[in-house]
Amino acid sequence: MNFSARSIDFLFENCLNDSRTWFKEHRDDYNAYVITPFRELITDLTDTMLGIDGRFICDPKRISRIYRDARYAKGGSIFRDHIWYTFSRTTDAYKSLPGYYFSISTKGFSYGCGYYYASSDSMNEVRSLILNKDKTAKKALKAYKEQNVFKLYGDFYKRDHYPNASEEEKDWLNRKEMGLSCESTDFELLFSNKLADKIAEDFKTIAPIYKMYMKAENNILIKGSSK
Repeated sequence: MNFSARSIDFLFENCLNDSRTWFKEHRDDYNAYVITPFRELITDLTDTMLGIDGRFICDPKRISRIYRDARYAKGGSIFRDHIWYTFSRTTDAYKSLPGYYFSISTKGFSYGCGYYYASSDSMNEVRSLILNKDKTAKKALKAYKEQNVFKLYGDFYKRDHYPNASEEEKDWLNRKEMGLSCESTDFELLFSNKLADKIAEDFKTIAPIYKMYMKAENNILIKGSSK
């Protein structure tokens, strides 16, 4: 089952009503138009994702919750206007490991690769790979340069910390976090049976970036075990 206009309509109306009662009354719509196509998308992407990293957790039941954590929802909205899934080796969002994500919202959809929460050690190790012209990092920057789907995200430092680096390298090095994201309002694609194939192909294109991130994480483990 594909996503449809009813998927977007549900997310919008649920966010607009922001009521547990309304959500309960329309849970069947949520399951039919949002959860079911989302789970099918994850299933369709599983072979591709395991080809990128055989240790990815690909579990359609682990889609994000649509309601906010009660600890942080006080005085604000109860429900989110989007839900997402992350292909990663961990189910702990705050563990500093990279992953791929797909998200659908009231405004469209997005997908990409990066960290939900990146530790300073992780970012410093990625920078070190880039600065040292590591082979994995060179392939990652080349893969990014040769594609036109994803854009780098991450706030920049207020000043240039790497004046001797190339402009291409600075685009990565001077960010507090480094990740790739594609924000799309292509509803024709979102509602079609071509969505999984498109995302799978795009995810494979940026696999070298994921591999750079994972090399950084492995280096951190090696350094920690040698202490």
